[in-house]
This record gives sequence, C-alpha cells and structure tokens, in this order.
Amino acid sequence: MHMADALLSPGVAGTMYAASAAAAALSVYKLRKSEDEQLSFSSKKLPTMAVMSALVFAGQMINYTIPGTGSSGHICGGLLLTSLLGPYAAFLSMIAVLVIQCLFFADGGLMALGANIWNMAFYGCFVGYFLVMKPLMKTKINTKLKLILGSVLGCVLTLQMGAFSVVLETSLSGITELPFKQFVLLMQPIHLAIGLVEGLATSAILIFVESTSPDLVKVVSSKKNGSFKTTVAVLLICVIAIGGGFSLLASSNPDGLEWALFGNTEYSESRENMGLDEEEYGVSSKVSDKAGLIQEKTSFLPDYAFAGDDENPLGTSVSGIVGSAIVAVVAVGLGVAGGALRKKKKAA
Repeated sequence: MHMADALLSPGVAGTMYAASAAAAALSVYKLRKSEDEQLSFSSKKLPTMAVMSALVFAGQMINYTIPGTGSSGHICGGLLLTSLLGPYAAFLSMIAVLVIQCLFFADGGLMALGANIWNMAFYGCFVGYFLVMKPLMKTKINTKLKLILGSVLGCVLTLQMGAFSVVLETSLSGITELPFKQFVLLMQPIHLAIGLVEGLATSAILIFVESTSPDLVKVVSSKKNGSFKTTVAVLLICVIAIGGGFSLLASSNPDGLEWALFGNTEYSESRENMGLDEEEYGVSSKVSDKAGLIQEKTSFLPDYAFAGDDENPLGTSVSGIVGSAIVAVVAVGLGVAGGALRKKKKAA
C-alpha cells in the first residue's frame, strides 16, 4: 500500500503530512505525560521496541500471494506493534519503519510519505486499538480467542480504511485516469483478503508472546513475568530469518495497490484492472520531481536490491538485515530520547 508520488497532488500530499505530523506530535506529548506509556530506559521496553520494529520491517518485505487474483500483500504491522507497545510508541515506531523504507530503499514516494504514514500506521495504531482491540480485551472470553478476534477484526478494519484512504487521496488529487467507483471496487476486496492474512499472522505472534512473556502484551495487561530473554531471542531469530532468508521467497505478484492500478498480465482475470501504463501514469509536479531526486541520493539499496544489480538475490538479503538493524537502532534512539526528555522534565 506504499503510494508513489505520482498518485498525489502536492496539496493533498501536504495535507496528509500535516495530519500525520499532528498524530506524531500527539504521540510524543502523550508519552511524555503518561507514566504508564512513557518511553524510558526500561530493561524490557527498549529491546521490545527494537526487535518488534525490526520484525515489522522484515515482515513487510514478504509479499504473500492472494490465491486466484494475481495479486499479493504484506503486513502493515501497526496493530501488532500497538498490542505490545501501546498506540503512541507504536505509531512513532511505524513512522521510523516507513521513513527508513522511503529514504534508504525507495519504497513509497517521499512526497507521499505523510499519506503512507496515515494509511499504514495511523489506522492500525489508533483505530484498530481503540475501536477493536481495547474494547474486545475487556470482555470475559478466553484470552487467546480475544487476541485472535481482535487481530483479525482489527487488521481487516484498518486495511479497509487504509485502502479507501488511498482511493480518496488519489481522487482528491484529480487523477482523472482513476474512476472512483472502479478503483474502490478493486481496492477494497483485495485488501480484505490481505487484512485477513495479516490478522492471522498478528494473532500468531501475539499468542506466542503472551504464552512466553505475558507482561509484554500490553493489551492483555498481565503482570505475569515470563522468559523475556527467550522471547526476544526467538523474535530476533525471526527477524534475521525473515529479512535475510524468507524475503527471497516473497511473491513476485504486484501488491494490492499495484494490482489495482496496473493489473497482472499473467492472470487473465486481472490482466488490465484500471488499465494504467506503469511507466506513464498519475500526475507530475515540481515538488514530486524534487522529492524523487532526493530519494535517488538517499536510497543506497533501491527496491531492496543493489543499485544497478537488482537480479542479485544477495541484495535482498542484505536489505532485509541492514534495514532491520537500522530500524532497531532508530527505535532504541526514540526510546532513549523519550526517557531523557522525561528525566529532564522531572528534574526541572
């Protein structure tokens, strides 16, 4: 669902930057004010932020095939992070993931970054948590069942909202090649399937963490300690295995957004879809051209491959491991900075 700059006008892109910046500012404010959700030097908080943010980055590299469609999807990860870190820390962690993807791997447009943060992070971190996961966890049904239901329903809802936002943002940008109704009818069903898969993957991870270290699952509010080191070690192994190995097995089918725009010539059912020319589509502006030039300079592993040698599978493995490491470091940096701000405020 990473939008390219060509899908947005500068005005719409700027509005989405403002909206995402406001949500980020609120998250920082809440973390500084709340004793319960502050970013601190906690012996558990920082490693959890680091390994889970890295896991989301690695997980987004794996596109899984949606059978019978010619499309594929990948996790967004917002609800997963929120379930373990709380909505505010999770949102900032998702921003770190998306910024690094954009700048270093040219995944998603720089001008469209504000929209991508809103579509892929805001709904999962806030809507999925406050409207689905949090209310559901107050019910008296079995904890594991609550995690499954909350994950599936939350991911489906937030993916649907994100997909519809893409259509709305594109339409408001005045891209006449994209009839609103037809775009909606392509985007919503395919992201329903993607949301279902993400929900099941999210619930599997949460159930594992809840079984091994219950106090880490924030939505459960358990005070039972478990084997924290073992949990983090297993998750770290998953990061390395997914980013460095399983990423090589990712589906070559276009993701939901690309599939809706350009179709897949290998599948007669979706040969055309919106029928756009992948080389010439959307809108161009001075802002998007400038953003593209910046990305060319900052992306040292464009499209998760070695520059000029995108056929070398080693480039994908290196991208997965390096990207996950960068995300983990940035996540720790956010935690350390938050803890320092909190201590400074208390001292004052």
